[in-house]
Amino acid sequence: MPVGERHGTTHTPGAAVRDAAHSDVVRYTVWYPATADSKEAPITVGPPSAPLFDVGSASADAGIAGGRFPTLLLSHGNGGSARMMGWFGIAMARAGYLVIAVDHPGNNGMDPMTVAGSTLLWERAEDLKAALKAVLADGALAPHVDTARLGVAGFSAGGFAALAAAGARVDVDHFIAFCRAHPSDSTCMPQKESPDITFEDHLKAAATPELAPFMRQAKDSHAIPGVRAVFVMAPGAVQAFDPEGLKSMRQPVSILLGKADDVAQPATNGEEAAKLLPHASIHELDKVGHYDFLATCTQAGREQLGPLCKHAVAQDKTHAAAIRQATDFFAANLR
Repeated sequence: MPVGERHGTTHTPGAAVRDAAHSDVVRYTVWYPATADSKEAPITVGPPSAPLFDVGSASADAGIAGGRFPTLLLSHGNGGSARMMGWFGIAMARAGYLVIAVDHPGNNGMDPMTVAGSTLLWERAEDLKAALKAVLADGALAPHVDTARLGVAGFSAGGFAALAAAGARVDVDHFIAFCRAHPSDSTCMPQKESPDITFEDHLKAAATPELAPFMRQAKDSHAIPGVRAVFVMAPGAVQAFDPEGLKSMRQPVSILLGKADDVAQPATNGEEAAKLLPHASIHELDKVGHYDFLATCTQAGREQLGPLCKHAVAQDKTHAAAIRQATDFFAANLR
């Protein structure tokens, strides 16, 4: 089945405080089943002359196949992008889903990274909510969105966003206490995508007048109405959720982890979520690390990006496992 790709923008108040230029714009990408005559072209991430990642292929602004499609909201990881998750989104569109992915302001690979962008993680769920609303206002796309069959998916910090979008309650104090007690946990340490941003930087930013109103909203519900199923890959920052809130979630949650993940360590993130969520299933991939869930590294990527593109297991194999688990899971839960 051919896949189409369209792009759009929407706006949220939380975008302006996270974006380096204080723009309130949220970019989104939509992948969908396209008409049979659509011609796909390769999609890459990085300089056109020497791309760093192969994403897959899709047809820009292609006609949309008839019918209403189960719909997935997709959130990328820290410093990633919608297109970085295209390997997953395009595959799900090819399987018959309409997929809406966003570039989270202040925390994506195309714009400057900001402290606010990685501090206000729950605003990612608001980005997804705004993108869904924008697509439902799009006369071409809206007739093909089936909000009665709505799922959410995410990788790393995007896994956090997916859980928040499904109704998991944020508890910043729980996260602070965890990091005070476990300062060497990878979630509490500076991340490779923003090595100069420390845990203390987050605390200082949270206390500023600019971020304070959003910090007060952290414990509010960020749930997107109608989300019926959640699929997360190597979810991060799980300690920033209220454990009792995770215990009260009613949606089925499918968790995919890499046993060799040293960025969102399974024991304090995905495995912890699986213990608390009442309807969770978990699958762990041997020798798979955190960045195996990025788009496929090119030769240039392997030469330039070092650890991000070193994989003990072929990425295509890891991606295939993720796509297989997601398609089986959503087929069973978005009937």
